[in-house]
Parts: sequence; structure tokens; C-alpha cells
Amino acid sequence: MFKKLALTAALTLSLGTGAHAAGGAGHVEDYQFSFEGPFGTFDQMQLQRGLQVYTQVCAACHGLKYVPIRTLTSEDGPGMPEEQVRAYAEQNFEVYDEEIDDWRPASFNDHFPENNAAGAPDLSLMAKARAGFHGPYGTGLNQLFKGMGGAEYIASLLTGYTGNDKEEAGTILYENTAYGGYYSMAQPLWGDDVEYADGTEATIEQQAQDVAAFLMWAAEPKMMARKEAGFTGVLFLTVLSVLLYLTNKRIWAPIKARAKEDS
Repeated sequence: MFKKLALTAALTLSLGTGAHAAGGAGHVEDYQFSFEGPFGTFDQMQLQRGLQVYTQVCAACHGLKYVPIRTLTSEDGPGMPEEQVRAYAEQNFEVYDEEIDDWRPASFNDHFPENNAAGAPDLSLMAKARAGFHGPYGTGLNQLFKGMGGAEYIASLLTGYTGNDKEEAGTILYENTAYGGYYSMAQPLWGDDVEYADGTEATIEQQAQDVAAFLMWAAEPKMMARKEAGFTGVLFLTVLSVLLYLTNKRIWAPIKARAKEDS
């Protein structure tokens, strides 16, 4: 684990920010995530696996400063028991406490700590920042039925390394098909980087999709609630439209009948 963290800590940049070689329009794989579509929901086991990948691989360089640790207990999220979350926070993170003017183990009520090692960006909203690869926003139908695209981009980026690299201005750049050129973040996933607690095989693609799903939840923790509210609103408007139509027919029926008789 420490070897993997040291490798990740040595990365110079992350998910498309900072100095890097110019990239073109890369190839983004359209992964089928469980939360996509108007009735999709997050897969709790996938979110827990994604949290494990983030903790053991990504957290060495990337923070999640806008995500409260306590939300890991959310039923619409990872759904972890509170005691497990408390132990997870204390064992994995430290936060600076201004009251004691020192560092202390993270608690249940803290946020994930900020971390910008080597200029790496915070990942709290990265899945939203990379949204929209399916096409222009327009009416939003592409995003409604196919997903926002941010999770697909992240997963494609993590699996898109070709193994080719080059040195430019003293910096090693790595070719990535999702980025569409050479990219400054070294390949972080190699397969079996973590040992999943549920026994799932930790292939590169599996780890990439799991952490991408987790980052999608981190960016949109209320997605399920918004979908429920949207469905309720559409249902209400549909019923209201039918009632208004029937009311309109009932009100105008005598007038139309009289007009027909007069003609």
C-alpha cells in the first residue's frame, strides 16, 4: 500500500489541470453505470469499492475537501455503518484543528482533508467538471438518458494509457487515448492495486469504474433525491394536464353544442 501511495504522490498533475502537453478530442468509452438514466441508482458496493481505490491510490495526491466524511453513511451513497465510518476517518486521515493549533485524526464530522500534492486538483466536483461528453447540453435529453459523462471520462482516462511517454521541457508526459494526447499524470492503476473486501477482481477497468462511480456520488450526493423529486413533479404535471383538459372540455361543451345548433 505504501509503495502505491508513494508512486501516486510522485505524480505531477491530475485529471486535466496544470501544465501539460496539448491534447485533442480523445476517445471516451460509454460505460454503463447503474446511476445513469432517470431511474438509475447508485450501487452501494461499487461506491464502497471506489472509496477503497480513492483511499489507497488517489488520496495521496487528491483531496475531497467539499465532501463530509459523515455522508459515507448515506443510504443513497456508500451506506456504511457509522462506527465503521468513524474508524475509517480516524485511521486514514489527519486534519488541522485551529482550536488546538495542531493536527489530529479526522473525525466523523470532518470533511475529507484538502490535498494538492504536486499541484493535483481536488476531486470533489471533478465528475461534474468533466460532464457532457455525450454531446451539447441543449435540452438535456442526452444527459438525462445517457448520463452526465463525467464518470465515463474519469474511467476512460484511468484506463486510457498506452504505455508510451516522452520528455518535454524536463517533464515526462504519458500518452492517453481519453485525453487525446500526452498527459502529465503517470498511470496510477496497474491492476490489483487494492484487495477488494467483497472479493471482486481488482482489474484496471474495474478499479477505474469503481472510483469513477464514487467520484460521481461525491459530486452529486443528492442525485437520487433529485430524480425522485423530478419524477414526482412530472407525474403531478401529467395528472394536472389531464384534469385541465377534461375541465376544459366540460366547460366548453355546452357552448360548442349551442354554437353548433345556431349554425
